[in-house]
Amino acid sequence: MQHKVDFLVVGTGMAGLIYALKVAGYGKVCVLSKTTVDDTATSYAQGGIAAVMYHPDTYKKHISDTMNAGGGLNDEEIVRITISESTERIKELVEWGTQFDKEDSGKFRLAREGGHSEKRILHHKDNTGYEIQRALSEKVRNHPNIQILENYFSIDLITQHHLGEMVNRRRKDTACYGVYALNKVSGEIETIFAKTTMLAAGGLGSIYQTTTNPVFATGDGIAMAYRAKVQVEKLEFVQFHPTSLYNPGEKPSFLITEALRGAGGILKTKKGEPFMKKYDDRAELAPRDIVARAIDNEMKLSGDDFVYLDACHVDKTELLNHFPTIYAKCLSIGLDISVNMIPVVPAAHYSCGGIKTDKNGLTSIKNLYASGEVASTGLHGANRLASNSLLESAVFSHRAALHAVQFIKDIDYIEDAPDWDSEGTILNEEMILITQSKKEVQSIMSNYVGIVRSNLRLKRALDRLEIIYKETEVLYHASIITEAICELRNLINVAYLVIKFAQQRKESIGLHYNIDYS
Repeated sequence: MQHKVDFLVVGTGMAGLIYALKVAGYGKVCVLSKTTVDDTATSYAQGGIAAVMYHPDTYKKHISDTMNAGGGLNDEEIVRITISESTERIKELVEWGTQFDKEDSGKFRLAREGGHSEKRILHHKDNTGYEIQRALSEKVRNHPNIQILENYFSIDLITQHHLGEMVNRRRKDTACYGVYALNKVSGEIETIFAKTTMLAAGGLGSIYQTTTNPVFATGDGIAMAYRAKVQVEKLEFVQFHPTSLYNPGEKPSFLITEALRGAGGILKTKKGEPFMKKYDDRAELAPRDIVARAIDNEMKLSGDDFVYLDACHVDKTELLNHFPTIYAKCLSIGLDISVNMIPVVPAAHYSCGGIKTDKNGLTSIKNLYASGEVASTGLHGANRLASNSLLESAVFSHRAALHAVQFIKDIDYIEDAPDWDSEGTILNEEMILITQSKKEVQSIMSNYVGIVRSNLRLKRALDRLEIIYKETEVLYHASIITEAICELRNLINVAYLVIKFAQQRKESIGLHYNIDYS
């Protein structure tokens, strides 16, 4: 089956839906969801969205905080653009129906999180992402120009190498013409031609054993782009959230939002001793990389599997009103956080690198945009400042939409690409080969390419991964396409990129900490 659309969007989180809504007045839009439109990384986001809203906060302060957190590896122009447009993007989300917490006076109730010099984090209780997703999904579902295809897995971008030789001779610049996507219900691989494509496919947390990302965060967008020779960057900078709930066997790991530390939560050893002051004067409000390494070090010193986050002294009314999801989750496993400390452990949380984009969200090939966690805009540098990620999605999906609609009338459909070639493949019945390889990849990355790295660990990781890569490529080319084999292939591609970028970074900075350069 073939489809033809003006605007194709891969991913239904905040980045994808904002872009879809903004381009929908200029042509036919098709949005692909790997699962369902509401099941996204955005909907899992407990934390808030950072923006300059009131005095004494200023754009200058927010810019400075962002640059400091990023170790100076941020693109200063991109940081200025993002922060200076933050207020307008918040107003737009509110106009679209997002309900952020407010004071009795009617002003937004702002919180402060690690690395921020002022209170500038907007929340909706402790499920801000879910609230944003709710509002955006409702608008998208009701828009007549937007078609939503749920349970579609994007396999590969359609680029020059899929076109015939004569067509290639006429096209000098590499461009994207759509995607091949697996209809998970019918099993058919469909060809979706598009004038422009937006990759908003989320993150790569599932390359690790422990992650706060949903299980479907397998780096699909980055892997597709890499195979299409789109420029990627800064993938060594993987942020580990310092505090996920220690509850062995649960996937994804349940996030204990940074806002709980902002409200007064204190990190303690299993013996009940506070330790963050040993590592940073800002203690619990230090940037995430510092807090995560501190916890990692304390666990290694003690041999313990976790540390505690103590919120017992926080007013119970505040816990119930502002952290109801966390309170209920902990209660479900027998912990009343008003009287019991919370066992926590760091977990892979966010990729600061990804597909390189310019200030309009455009990638290194024509007609292909990227936004959200899959993209590397230059905002985060070596480390993401808390709550800047949702803001980044809003800003660059807006800018990408403005750019795309200017040129959509000048772009022709390309229909020279053949349908997906499945000749020679056989049904793969041995799922154990896929599941075991996936576990091996996750083990390699967690043990050798985690919070603390070394040159020897990175080399060992690459050597081990190369064996799995060769085995998987043979399996992939012999198998009928399934989501499981594609996800494994994507995990391996992205894990390789994280290792290679980590090997090239000959310093310890931000989220990349190598003991050989410490």
